[in-house]
Amino acid sequence: MDLRNGALILLAFAGFAGVHSVLAGAGIKHRFGQWFGVRVADGWYRLAYNLFAVLTILPAFALTVLLPDRLLYTVGLPWSLLLRAVQIVGVLGLAGALLVTDVWHFAGVRQAAAYLAGDPLPLPEPALQERGMYRLTRHPLYFFTLLAVWPLPSMTLNFLFFNIGVTLYIIVGSLVEERRLLRVYGHRYRDYRRRVSWLIPFPPRRGTGDGDLAQGQHPAGS
Repeated sequence: MDLRNGALILLAFAGFAGVHSVLAGAGIKHRFGQWFGVRVADGWYRLAYNLFAVLTILPAFALTVLLPDRLLYTVGLPWSLLLRAVQIVGVLGLAGALLVTDVWHFAGVRQAAAYLAGDPLPLPEPALQERGMYRLTRHPLYFFTLLAVWPLPSMTLNFLFFNIGVTLYIIVGSLVEERRLLRVYGHRYRDYRRRVSWLIPFPPRRGTGDGDLAQGQHPAGS
């Protein structure tokens, strides 16, 4: 029973990750543009992609909550407070990382608003930047997500499998995202990648990056 539940949760995550990765590809957006028009794709695809991502992760969460479960461990006081504090740091870090990005572009709302207003599309990609936590890790959204989901004072088997699914998705998703960023930003992102840690925050290594990298905004994604 335990292994079956875990397999179902991980399978739901695999389905989410597979659909998410396919839809993130430029080929699907191009096909969407052929079906509905290029302007519609430029205006609405990102928002639809994000909404669909939320819907496709719901089965994994529902299975985690609804399937029979068993407790693995419980951490008592005062250590449970420390774990909760780490989770709070994770949530605040997520908010802080989002604040230095163009959140509305990330969500697709800015593109949809431009479509409705009749403004030119596609909107330009946000410029690469190194402000805030992006100076210490290339994927602060992923790092703080891990801080938010792992230090549970009470861990059940279902949530263990859920967290494993989150972690595997983050590892694979960050590698896929980096390939896209290299295509978009070329040598600028290659230099940034040489100097800044992948996931775990570390002080940046000295490099030869362009001085204007810190002025823009990190591309949506991680």
